[in-house]
Amino acid sequence: MTGTGRGNGKTLLLGEHAVVYGMPAIAAGIRLGAVATAVRGDAFALRVGAHAGPELRAALEAAAGALGVGPHRVEVEASVPLGSGLGGSAAIGVAVARALLSAQGEAETPERVLTAAGAWEKVFHGNPSGVDAAAAYSGGCIYFTKAAGIEPLFVAVPLRLVVCLAGPPASTKEMVESVQRLGERRPDLLAKSLSGIESLVKNARLCIEAGDVRGLGQLMNYNQMLLSGMFLSTPEIERACAVARESGALGAKLTGAGGGGAVIALCEDTAPIEAALKSDGFSAFSTEIGASLQPGAEP
Repeated sequence: MTGTGRGNGKTLLLGEHAVVYGMPAIAAGIRLGAVATAVRGDAFALRVGAHAGPELRAALEAAAGALGVGPHRVEVEASVPLGSGLGGSAAIGVAVARALLSAQGEAETPERVLTAAGAWEKVFHGNPSGVDAAAAYSGGCIYFTKAAGIEPLFVAVPLRLVVCLAGPPASTKEMVESVQRLGERRPDLLAKSLSGIESLVKNARLCIEAGDVRGLGQLMNYNQMLLSGMFLSTPEIERACAVARESGALGAKLTGAGGGGAVIALCEDTAPIEAALKSDGFSAFSTEIGASLQPGAEP
């Protein structure tokens, strides 16, 4: 029996790294993602596009083990740029988990998919917060903590984003470890930074629920300042943020682990910001986090 599954890429609007320490983060799925196809086999085998290898096979074995299923051959096609801070690994992990369950004829549950995706993520990232997998699974805008998990977030007005790839990607595991080392050297700096990010995330939630995109943009800019102060930014990220803001973006920041990878810019009109980034040599595309119904409202 053949099974298929999909996972979304993601953006972290605010809260990266702080979420590893139990603070909240706001994330959203994006249209780019991954699709997996699984069939039962005599041995575990996984191919992502043209890529295969022992680490991918180990991740597949971890996900399958979490689900209690045997060997499968899995093929994955990913449209999200991998290693860019856009949740490519989690998108694949969720897609693989869904495909494995589908191949067994089993109905998925959030707990089973996220447990399997978490096992997948540990192979690559060591100590993942779970927010990437949560966004990859839910697809919408979420408020996430390690303790409480996924809370769907009401989005009053569409959030229009330009996503820019700003330099070579960095290892999420290495960037998380760099923050740990910062905490060992400067516990006061890390504590103040995490507390500041927590406050920004909570205020950003209010802005999203009220439709205050200008306020949200300012909070994103402040979040970028704190992440830069934690040595997670790069000259390419700073240049991309500057180009976006100078072209009319309401706010711009890195998204993901930092050290390279992606920048997101919140815009009223994405076209001039996307054009400006491309003319400056960056790869960029537009996406939108759609407005959602008020809880309890009729569709």
